[in-house]
Amino acid sequence: MTFALETAAHPENLKRIVIEPVTRVEGHGKVTLLMDEDNRVHQARFHIVEFRGFEKFVQGRPFWEVPVLVQRLCGICPVSHNLAACKAMDMIIGATVPVAADKLRRLMHMGQILQSHALHFFHLSAPDLLFGFDAAVGKRNIAGIVAAYPDIARQGVGLRRYGQEVIRLTSGKRVHGTGVIPGGMNKNLSLDERDYLLKEIDQIIAWSQAAVELIKMIYSERPDFHNGFGFYRSSFMSLVREDGALDLYHGGLRARDEHGQTIFDHVDYTHYWDYIHEEVKSWSYMKFPFIRARGREQGWYRVGPLARINNCDFIPTGLAEAERKIFKEFGGGSATQATLAYHWARMIEMLHAAETIQELLHDPDLQSDDLVSNGERQLRGVGVIEAPRGTLIHHYRINEDEQIVRANLIVSTTHNNQAMNEAVRQVALQYLDGQQLTEGLLNHIEVAIRAFDPCLSCATHAIGKMPLEVELMDAAGTLIQRLIKDSDGQCRA
Repeated sequence: MTFALETAAHPENLKRIVIEPVTRVEGHGKVTLLMDEDNRVHQARFHIVEFRGFEKFVQGRPFWEVPVLVQRLCGICPVSHNLAACKAMDMIIGATVPVAADKLRRLMHMGQILQSHALHFFHLSAPDLLFGFDAAVGKRNIAGIVAAYPDIARQGVGLRRYGQEVIRLTSGKRVHGTGVIPGGMNKNLSLDERDYLLKEIDQIIAWSQAAVELIKMIYSERPDFHNGFGFYRSSFMSLVREDGALDLYHGGLRARDEHGQTIFDHVDYTHYWDYIHEEVKSWSYMKFPFIRARGREQGWYRVGPLARINNCDFIPTGLAEAERKIFKEFGGGSATQATLAYHWARMIEMLHAAETIQELLHDPDLQSDDLVSNGERQLRGVGVIEAPRGTLIHHYRINEDEQIVRANLIVSTTHNNQAMNEAVRQVALQYLDGQQLTEGLLNHIEVAIRAFDPCLSCATHAIGKMPLEVELMDAAGTLIQRLIKDSDGQCRA
């Protein structure tokens, strides 16, 4: 495995190509390419250019406010932050979450997985997959999908709407709900609410199966998806259940290297820092985590649907497990490391979420009133969950006055930071090297980034001084001066 980024020896002699903003992702980012006069790529970097200060915002707040505060990190995955923070608060209050509350949280989480995966696949990635990476910009969007593939667009909208309804009925609101509280839940699911969700669940499962078939068809017709485009090998990390099954809500951490060999397995996530370290670089607000045992250069890894499907021993729902086996066997295993295989794995997970929702809706525990517990206070809490985009870590410390004194969030996109940079580099070298740049070619790089479904607004924070770049240009657009302040506070022209 090679380190993801190469440093250009004399960047001042190279021309700089900027893709800004990167489109059809949540948040703001840009890509810079350093190329010589022959258009050969010397450096490719994916920058996160916005700053979010939630780790500072929550300091001094009472710990019980945090789950509601941190879900404001994102309008797409608020449930994931809410649940991860509440799991940390469960630890702080010493709670053993009642069985009914645990199942209600899982139901809410499956609604989140369903709606988020549907949004990404049908709205953000389908335009590239169905029309082609070089298709006209005016066509390569959700409006183009509606016009050309109305049934597919309708299914995507229906899947996301249903997931949002699951969230609404378990948390009280579609976005930024209040149903989850430290120690459990503050509401159950009534029989009327259950019956309302049961009316459509068979259709939702059928649409999820159709989505898996669609991505399988697309993938099988494009050999470059699994043995060419942005391909590289890496380690993977995710949660797994005690028996090795896929579990998106709880479990132990498992990491495997690029050859499938175990690095660590079933480790207690409340001591994640013994296994993962975060590095800071001057040119991005996002950190670069790596597995301690492998070091900075070899220790980066991928998380998310592709990691979870690769890492688990089986999926505990029948239809999704059958699809997992097909995925693993496809092309002799060629899909398991492919960047664009994230889409296939994502649709398998969406099917699993739909099946799990159906199972949970038939569970009478959802109508129980035994929803909250409490225990002995602790000063530290760690909550980990598999968010739609990957492993999400929330870590908090409180003082004797029950105020937050320290917070550390490692979100899915942060885990994938180095992997996304590697994907950008591979695609740039493969498709842009020596070529005359066009919008379609630059979109290839965005396609590689979109495969990870990054949520850039969740992932950004800085340690110490924030890096800054300022460019002064004249009326004709000629660059007069560029001043760069690195994260160490040093300025250079």
